[in-house]
Amino acid sequence: MDIIFSKEAFLEGQLLLIDKPLEWTSFQVVNKIRWAIRKEFAIKKIKVGHAGTLDPLASGLMIICTGRMTKQIEQYMGMDKNYTGTFRLGATTPSYDLETAISDPKPTGYITDEVLHKTCTHFVGDIQQKPPLHSAIKKDGKRLYTLARAGKTTEIPTRTVHISNIELTNINIPDVRFSVSCSKGTYIRSLAHDFGQQLGCGAHLTALRRTAIGNYTISNSLTLDAFLRSLEQK
Repeated sequence: MDIIFSKEAFLEGQLLLIDKPLEWTSFQVVNKIRWAIRKEFAIKKIKVGHAGTLDPLASGLMIICTGRMTKQIEQYMGMDKNYTGTFRLGATTPSYDLETAISDPKPTGYITDEVLHKTCTHFVGDIQQKPPLHSAIKKDGKRLYTLARAGKTTEIPTRTVHISNIELTNINIPDVRFSVSCSKGTYIRSLAHDFGQQLGCGAHLTALRRTAIGNYTISNSLTLDAFLRSLEQK
């Protein structure tokens, strides 16, 4: 990734590939980068935005645009995405990941590798998916996670998403490691939850990493710390 560390370049517009650290929100990453650029170059105002949210408990590739490049964010948001991660069989959580407490434990002794691989076939192609209540989607002007954390429930409509490929890369029941290629708008947490529902034992996501957005890959990204150091040492 070629970044020009100059005031003019950031204002004119640059595309940054950033490896989001765990436990940071996407907003926090964008805000940190915006603040650092403003401070370093004494800029009063600069546009910085991202092309697709990653949950706090997920790491990996974020496309971040600065200056005039922010006008192109929509085209990056529409690109297919690749993920790797792990889900755990035998229990669910309200958030479909480890943000909330585990509940409804169920036995997994009947599940075999063959059953798991066969279940994958149900989730390839166009599928109907319901986003988690703990998500950044807005309803009536409010983020769903705001309603969820306030203990409120709301009906969430299903949506059509496309799974190009899903592969189980390591099976060590109750933990299953996977890789997924999917369309914009796919919630991997929901995919893990639905996988567990299909099996009848429940499941929740325990780790997630975004490895690619379109042709942009994590191998060409900078960690947030590396970007900030390079900015200071320009």
